[in-house]
Amino acid sequence: MPDPSAAPIPMTGGEALVRALAAHGVTRAFGIPGTHNLEIYRHLAAYRIDHLNPRHEQGAGYAADAYARVCGRPGVAITTTGPALLNIAAAVGQAYSDSVPLLVVSPGMPLRHPRQPTGLLHEMRSQTEALRGVAAVSHRVSSAEEIGVAVARAFTLFRTRRPRPVHIEIPLDLLTAVEPAGPVRTAPPSSPATADPDALAAAVGALCSAARPAIVLGGGARAAAAECLRLAEELGAPVVTTANGKGIVAETHPLSLGVSLHSRAVRHWLAERDVVLAVGTELAESDLWEPLPALGGTLVRADIDPAQMYAGLPAAIPLVGDARHTLRALLAALPGATGAPPEARSEAHRAAAALRAERNAETRGEDAPLLPYLAAIRSVLPADTVLTSDSAQCCYYGAIPHLPVAPEGRYLHPTGFGTLGYALPAAIGAKTADPARPVVALSGDGGLQFSVQELATAVQLRLPLPVVVFDNGGYGEIRDEMVSRGDRPTAVDLPPVDLPALARAYGGHGVRADSPEALAEALRHALDTPGPTLITVPLATAPRELPR
Repeated sequence: MPDPSAAPIPMTGGEALVRALAAHGVTRAFGIPGTHNLEIYRHLAAYRIDHLNPRHEQGAGYAADAYARVCGRPGVAITTTGPALLNIAAAVGQAYSDSVPLLVVSPGMPLRHPRQPTGLLHEMRSQTEALRGVAAVSHRVSSAEEIGVAVARAFTLFRTRRPRPVHIEIPLDLLTAVEPAGPVRTAPPSSPATADPDALAAAVGALCSAARPAIVLGGGARAAAAECLRLAEELGAPVVTTANGKGIVAETHPLSLGVSLHSRAVRHWLAERDVVLAVGTELAESDLWEPLPALGGTLVRADIDPAQMYAGLPAAIPLVGDARHTLRALLAALPGATGAPPEARSEAHRAAAALRAERNAETRGEDAPLLPYLAAIRSVLPADTVLTSDSAQCCYYGAIPHLPVAPEGRYLHPTGFGTLGYALPAAIGAKTADPARPVVALSGDGGLQFSVQELATAVQLRLPLPVVVFDNGGYGEIRDEMVSRGDRPTAVDLPPVDLPALARAYGGHGVRADSPEALAEALRHALDTPGPTLITVPLATAPRELPR
């Protein structure tokens, strides 16, 4: 707690901001210096905050997002005013969709800047109004003293609520003005919330009496991986996850159905369960790839966000609280003899295996060209590898359902908001969060070119970073949708680009892999080669049958 007797220290608003960030444990920031934010950059080194400079603010946002997902601490991005802040808005929207604690700080117009435009550099009508459309909070401070309060508030929100992005705007004159600053304020310690005891008792009753239980895991269950696995085994309940929940339970486990909510077979199976426990997931249309289905049984939802109890599929039994503590309370309340008997567990394993086979049969023809390459990737990568992906066919049709991930690994995907260009800058952020851990980016040729300039950032860092690009000659998903509508494909076929040569032009490495064996060999080499290695996998461009 701050010492109220401490004498105020004169400092600029820029230093007050950096001091507040450092007090909350920030050791790295992502961003690009600009005319209006130099007072922030002046103080970073003194407060031991390292800085990484991507080549575009959107890349800074995606890198900070992945940094937060991997290390578990909020990602911090610094922009300048106007266009720079709007450049990062797509990343803020993605962090909101995926519940990522991302803090964006920027300068703003001076306190007494007139409402009538004057032509000041980077002037716009309202930065805070623009960011409120994509962030959980956009806060313009009005005094130097308020800077530390705003940072403490942001970290309090990250710790106590569903983590979502926050924007803090500091007027230009406050950044440079020297004022006495009192003790730095920090977010108070907080205890994780556990669900209401009566609701827990009702959930235990429903789960213990279930004949056909199921568990659905989203990203909000990640910190409760051990509890999720134990509960699944105790109940003999197959587990299906969203993309953000991928790998919470090892996807090679006999009860795992992987990321399968988009499968017709799995949706039909889910609708027939008598009790479904959904943990840390929206059960959103972007998870199921269609409007939400009706569930025939009892839906138990465990989520830190009370709004999720009424969104989409309403909870019959709402468990509002931290996933780990709530599931621990559930497990502690289960009767000692509740564990499914061996014959019931064997039957659950057989049922899950049959359902996995049925799921795979749905798209075996369409996904077949990708499967050998995904098997090659899996054969090379250590279990703790972080994979980042793009909103690309090779990822949502390929790697997400067909590339198994274990709890010690991670798979970072831009769900919901569905941005393009995430994979490469996210891989950079993930690698800087844990340099000793293997990181691989998966992308398509269309999505990669939204942020391909970040190859320069990866070259600058000289960290081993394979970038696997499945090249189908453009925007394959939109091409397929046009064909399925009977439309003539328009603006979806891109002229070929020698992407490996482009990587070499940036100072990295680039190769072409025409076979799964060549991909495996290139990947092995890239994991030990400083700097990025872009590996292109050419794919046929024939339209695929879209899921119905």
